[in-house]
Amino acid sequence: MSEQTKSTTVTVQNAQGLHMRPAFLIAETAKQFDSKIEMIKDDVRADGKSALDILTLGASQGTEVALEATGPDASNAIETLQSLFASGFPKKEQTGNPQ
Repeated sequence: MSEQTKSTTVTVQNAQGLHMRPAFLIAETAKQFDSKIEMIKDDVRADGKSALDILTLGASQGTEVALEATGPDASNAIETLQSLFASGFPKKEQTGNPQ
């Protein structure tokens, strides 16, 4: 099995930063991959598959965070997570909640 490492830097764009909902979305997305996924901010590493670990980064809007994946599907993992950050962590459609 080929071990590769891929990384990129993303900027937190949503106004509330990486609060619980985006941290959960990141972790759930990362769990789809076999690769080890880490997020790095100011030399602090967090397990990208753990919402609680991600929250410890305290990443607010405008913060740059490095994404690093090591494993057989590292490229796909990085691309998918990068797209998630670019999307601004969209909310799922809510039913029964009139606006």
